[in-house]
Amino acid sequence: MTIMTDFDMRSVPDYCRITPVNDGLDYLIGGQVLTWKGPNAPVYSPIGKSSLKDQDGVYLGAVAQLGPEEAIRALSSARIAYRDGAGRWPLMTASQRISALECFLEMLRELEEPFVRMEMWEIAKPYSACRDEFERTIKYIEDSIAYLESNLNSSARISRSGAYVSVLRRTPLGVALCLGPFNYPLNETFAMVIPALLMGNAVVIKPPRYGCLCSMMLSDAFAAAFPPGVVNVIYGEGESIIDPLMSRGDVEILAFIGSAAVANHLVSLHPRPNRLTTVLGLEAKNPAFVFADADLELAAQECLDGAMEYNGQRCTAIKQVLVHQDVVERFVEIISEKADRLVCGMPWEDGVVITPLPGKDRAEWLQELLDDAVSLGARVSNQRSGLGPGTLWYPTILFPVNLEMKIAQVEQFGPVLPIGVFTGQSELVDYMRHSKYGQQASIFSQNPQSCARFIDVLANMVARINLNSQCRRSPDELPFTGRKDSAEGTLSVGEALKTFSLPSLVTANPKGQALFWDIFKSNQSQFVRM
Repeated sequence: MTIMTDFDMRSVPDYCRITPVNDGLDYLIGGQVLTWKGPNAPVYSPIGKSSLKDQDGVYLGAVAQLGPEEAIRALSSARIAYRDGAGRWPLMTASQRISALECFLEMLRELEEPFVRMEMWEIAKPYSACRDEFERTIKYIEDSIAYLESNLNSSARISRSGAYVSVLRRTPLGVALCLGPFNYPLNETFAMVIPALLMGNAVVIKPPRYGCLCSMMLSDAFAAAFPPGVVNVIYGEGESIIDPLMSRGDVEILAFIGSAAVANHLVSLHPRPNRLTTVLGLEAKNPAFVFADADLELAAQECLDGAMEYNGQRCTAIKQVLVHQDVVERFVEIISEKADRLVCGMPWEDGVVITPLPGKDRAEWLQELLDDAVSLGARVSNQRSGLGPGTLWYPTILFPVNLEMKIAQVEQFGPVLPIGVFTGQSELVDYMRHSKYGQQASIFSQNPQSCARFIDVLANMVARINLNSQCRRSPDELPFTGRKDSAEGTLSVGEALKTFSLPSLVTANPKGQALFWDIFKSNQSQFVRM
C-alpha cells in the first residue's frame, strides 16, 4: 500500500475517507461471483499524486486481469441464457423483466454511499457530482420502467390494414457487449445496460479502466436479481478480453462509449458485421458560437461551465468557442477572469470544479496540444493555468486559435478551452461542414432572425442545438445521439428501448384470422401478456 508522504488522510472529511479493497478481484459469470486468483493490476487514486508516475497516489486495491478464456466463458454464459431467443429471460413477459429490475434497483439503492465514495477516489470526480450521477441513474432506471409499463398496452394493440389483422411488439436482439466510459462509469454504462435488459437481451459488461472498483460493488446485486448468465461482468485489458469476443461473431450488439478509432477496430473484428447492431457514443468537438449581439457575461459563464465541469472530461463539454471579431477581445477578457476564479483542488472541497485528472496520459496529451498551439501563435489568456501538482491541470484559456492548430481539430477532453474568431455566419457553416463531429453546438445571441436562419442549417449538422446555454446531455427524456463520427443509435428514456430491440409482427389474412383470434382469446401468447 502506497500513500504519498505529503498527503495526509486525516485532512480528508470523515464521510470521504476510504480504505483499500482487499477482495477487489471479483468478476461475474453465469450468475456466480467469482474471485480471480491470476494476474491483477493495482489501482491508485489520482488523489494524493505528487508526480505523473503510475504508482503514485493513494492505493485503493487491485482489479482482476482476466484472459481470453474467462472472457469467452462470460460470452458463452450470456449466449446460453439467451439461447437465440428461446432462453428464460427473452421469453419472460416485459412485466416479469421489470420485476427483476425492480429487485436490482432496491439493492442498488443500498450501495449509494460506498459507491459514491469509491467512485470519487477512483476518478477524482467531485463528491457532489458522484452523488448526482448515482441519483440520476436511479431516476433513469425508474423512468425507463415507467415508460415501458405505460407502453405495454399500446404495444400489444391489434390493428387492421385492409383485410389483415396484426399485432406488433418489440423483441430483443441477442447478446449485448456493453463498454462504458470512465467519466460516468455508472450512468453512461447503465444508459446502455438497462434498456438492453428490459428488452430481453443478455449482456456482458466490461467496466472502464478507471472505475473498476466501484463497478465491482454491483456484482452481488446483478447475481441475485437476474437469472444466471443474463448479466456477466469481466475485467482486464481490452485487447486481451474484448477483441476475442468480437472475433467470435457471437455478439449481436456492440454498445460502446469511447473513441471512433476503437469502435471501428472492434466492428472490424466481427466476422458477420451485418448481424451486428452498434450503439456508439463517440468523440465530440462541440462548438459554441458567440455572436456580436450576445450577452457576453452570460455567454462567458455558460461556455466556461460547459468547458470545465469535471475538468472538461465529458463528451458533451464545449470544446471550441468561436466569437465574432467585434466582441472577441472583451469575451476573452471576461472568460479568462472567470477561469482564474474557479475552485481547483480535492473532490470533497466546496464548489470544486477542477480536480486531478485520472491518469498521466491525459496530462501529457494536454501539454502536447498546448505546446503545439503556442508554437503556432496562440497564447494562454488567463493567469493560473497548466499542469499543477500531480495530475491537477488548472483551467487554460487559449486565444487566438486557428484550424492549423491540433487542438482545433481534435477532442482535448480536458480543462483547456480554445477560442477562435469569425466574421460572418458563412464561416461557421464552413467550419461545421468540414468538422468530423456532429453531436451538439451552442448559440449565444439575442437576434431571433439571424438565429433562425442559422439553426435551420446547423440542425442538419448536429443532433442538438442549445440556445444561450451550454451543451449537455440531460434531461434523459430527450434523445441523445450525434452525426458523423460522434454517435450511432439514440439513447434516452424511451428511445433506448427501441435501440436495443427490433419490431416483430404477427399478422393474418382472412384465412388465418380464426387461429389469430383463438390465440389471443386463450391468453397464452406474450403478444397479449406483455
